[in-house]
Amino acid sequence: MDGSQMHGVAPAPVLAETRLAANGRLIGLLTLNAEKTLNAVSLPMIELLAQHLSAWADDDRIAMVVLQGAGDKAFCAGGDLHNLYRTMRAQRDTPHSGAVDGNPYANDFFSREYRLDYQIHTYKKPVLCWGHGIVMGGGIGLMAGASHRVATERTRLSMPEVRIGLFPDVGGSWFLNRMPGRAGRFLALTGIAIEAADARYVGLANHVLPHGARHDVLDALLTQPWSDDSDANHALVGHVLRRTEARGREPGCPQTGPLRQHQQLIDALCGGDTVEQALAALAALVTDHPWLAKAAGAPKDASPGAMRLAWRMLETAKDMSLADVFRLEYGVALHCAAQGDFAEGIRALLIDKDMAPRWLPASSTDTFLDNPWTNTPHPLADIH
Repeated sequence: MDGSQMHGVAPAPVLAETRLAANGRLIGLLTLNAEKTLNAVSLPMIELLAQHLSAWADDDRIAMVVLQGAGDKAFCAGGDLHNLYRTMRAQRDTPHSGAVDGNPYANDFFSREYRLDYQIHTYKKPVLCWGHGIVMGGGIGLMAGASHRVATERTRLSMPEVRIGLFPDVGGSWFLNRMPGRAGRFLALTGIAIEAADARYVGLANHVLPHGARHDVLDALLTQPWSDDSDANHALVGHVLRRTEARGREPGCPQTGPLRQHQQLIDALCGGDTVEQALAALAALVTDHPWLAKAAGAPKDASPGAMRLAWRMLETAKDMSLADVFRLEYGVALHCAAQGDFAEGIRALLIDKDMAPRWLPASSTDTFLDNPWTNTPHPLADIH
């Protein structure tokens, strides 16, 4: 037990440290430090991550950044849903509560979270994300932007937002669209988890390593000839990861996962022009493959409006820049918080835990892509 716990002081949600490399440069380590909540993204965590990344971006001594989670269960299991639920309920209990600016906490949370995700996507120095264990929702938002993304034998990645009345956000409308075939639509509608091999296949990971190799990787990074050349430093990180990967594959990490194995079927299931066609195809699927069966059955428990919204978001964002995607997602997320199924989904899953959500009709989200800031500057107008 450390001193902060002995005196009843809550531990810092992010642990930041630097390690001295052999040539005098520094490697920055950021550890999500909320093990009891599986390192779920909270507003204080977002603020600390953004502050350290900004400071280290301007520090010539810092060669690269490592992003990891405390404990062995999860890198990050999503966002801080309890505080969002509390503020959404308070908003809905007040008159004229449907406005997207009626929940300052949700506005602040999504704004800061999306800015942090965009910061990682556009960070000039190498960012190595060690995506071990559970990586869900907001955790994928942090991982997806890192230049070097590691999955391990226990990695389980998913975007299950439609099950709580949200859509795959944190840039999901961008990176899901860049997956092979219709894999992105399939993952968005089903919320099914994928393991390391499929994470690499769809681009959410670019290296598969045993979790036990993490300390060896860190030790190897400390011996590299870091310089002022960002491109050269990126190459050094890639060299260390490839060399570690070549030493042998973890027995628990098959080279091909079920998503890749069934890509042709997945493309057929989600190849229609409408979400209704895709959902009908999934419902009609007969298979003895347990992963496919679980995925095909998942939409029956999800929010109809959220699935319709997820499909529309992927259609709308196909040709958008990453910055424009985050701007679009911000407005839509606030609509979800103000008047959609989001609060009800959290209630059923995490608050009352009755697993019996009372969903609104699918058409309830039809206006959620409307821009709330037609007469004023967009709150994320300054990300480019």
